[in-house]
Amino acid sequence: MTERTYKESFKVAADQLLAAVEKLLHEGNVRRVIIKQHGRIVVEFPLTVGVVGAMFAPILAAVGALAAVLTDCSLEVERAVADDGTGDKTNVA
Repeated sequence: MTERTYKESFKVAADQLLAAVEKLLHEGNVRRVIIKQHGRIVVEFPLTVGVVGAMFAPILAAVGALAAVLTDCSLEVERAVADDGTGDKTNVA
């Protein structure tokens, strides 16, 4: 079984940014998180398989600092999913 990636994007209020990123980090299938404001990339966090626990602390600290200065922003998330060859996306969250 191979792995493929796809991207999704959604808007987040600055006061919800930290909680949203924290939730994404714990999902496990996220490969990259990009925070944008007005269409410009503010910060990008590439994640690798095996990044857990204490490794999240610097990322969350940076996101918390950004949330204090950003107003409206959007998250772009790159996810990895197992590709069973059928093209079926029903198991995709």
